[in-house]
Amino acid sequence: MVTRQLPNPSELLELMQFKKPELNGRKRRLDAALTVSDLRAIAKRRTPKAAFDYTDGAAEAELSLARARQAFEDIEFHPGILKPAPSVDTSIEILGGPSALPFGIAPTGFTRLMQTEGESAGASAAGAAGIPFTLSTLGTTSIEDVKAANPNGRNWFQLYVMRDRDISYGLATRAAEAGFDTLMFTVDTPVAGARLRDKRNGFAIPPQLTIGTIINAIPRPWWWIDFLTTPKLEFASLSTTGGTVGELLNSAMDPTISYEDLEIIRGIWPGKIVVKGVQNVEDSVKLVDLGVDGIVLSNHGGRQLDRAPIPFHLLPQVVREVGKDATVMIDTGIMNGADIVASVALGAKFTLVGRAYLYGLMAGGREGVDRMIEILRTEIERTMKLLGVSTLAELEPKHVTQLQRLVPVAQPSARRAPARSKTAPAAASVKR
Repeated sequence: MVTRQLPNPSELLELMQFKKPELNGRKRRLDAALTVSDLRAIAKRRTPKAAFDYTDGAAEAELSLARARQAFEDIEFHPGILKPAPSVDTSIEILGGPSALPFGIAPTGFTRLMQTEGESAGASAAGAAGIPFTLSTLGTTSIEDVKAANPNGRNWFQLYVMRDRDISYGLATRAAEAGFDTLMFTVDTPVAGARLRDKRNGFAIPPQLTIGTIINAIPRPWWWIDFLTTPKLEFASLSTTGGTVGELLNSAMDPTISYEDLEIIRGIWPGKIVVKGVQNVEDSVKLVDLGVDGIVLSNHGGRQLDRAPIPFHLLPQVVREVGKDATVMIDTGIMNGADIVASVALGAKFTLVGRAYLYGLMAGGREGVDRMIEILRTEIERTMKLLGVSTLAELEPKHVTQLQRLVPVAQPSARRAPARSKTAPAAASVKR
């Protein structure tokens, strides 16, 4: 029998500890976000549809993005037991310099339209966290202002090759003079992908207002106040504005981009050079043989060619062919620190996050980016401890299995098949 008694008031006070209310609305929102998906939900509530969809969307039916995210979900970890890892070291040397974490912030365009602090928030948060920040050619903060926001940290510059080559060469020179240490030469955008959400929303610079976009923005007055009371939104590295993302890309980019352009840029750029947008083994091997400092397996976040290869699936094949010492990096679909740990285990030297960064930015400006980094840091550390590894170097392919969901159909033989008898039944083309 349980002995019952009247509650002791002093004991009740010990059990009933009330949480002190947080009066700062932004901090309250961000503290409640435990995952990047939580930040995404906050961002969606606080950002007009056109701006949010630019970040959240991808090309055509958005299959590439969905598959990339699914690939990270379709993994199985294999932890080691009785291998204490009470503390972990998440630091890494990448492209000649340090990073406190195995990820950096990817290049994103139109960033100040997502949230007015834009690249300055991303660069300063990256600097505080000790990770690299990458400025896009289509960024809305200048090269020099990003350097000012992150004066002692690592800044990288992402370069598109444009029809007017002198613009590209000039941007590379400016970035080098500002102390950016790595150039990310992007090769997957000879023309713009069909980003249908942007077309339907009239997403452009300057914004194309419709009755629908105005109605959608009315419940978000804070966004309009920020937009209307801060400097004019324009590309910091380009003088051309006016039109949708696709129209701007198609007018500026050159579909004749080639290896010759890569060699010219290598001659101009004094620091490390990385080729971003690599999507098969053959190109990976060729680029490594040419001596580039690194490659990024990427399908541009699913924003270019829909149904493109899944970078995370491609990763083990590429590492096997180019060698484990080559600097192979990866982006697209990363939403959790466990995704980053799995990528490192399968041979990636580094990873890049784009949407996760923008979700944090839209959710809370600079503080939102800080929160995004902290969430990923916590997930990385926890996953490593549960796997029984203390350093990133201890992560190996044995720690991860990629589960199969999309399995290629066997390709038919190139040899001509013998003619069938007119009376013989046709054989099944694929065994099931």
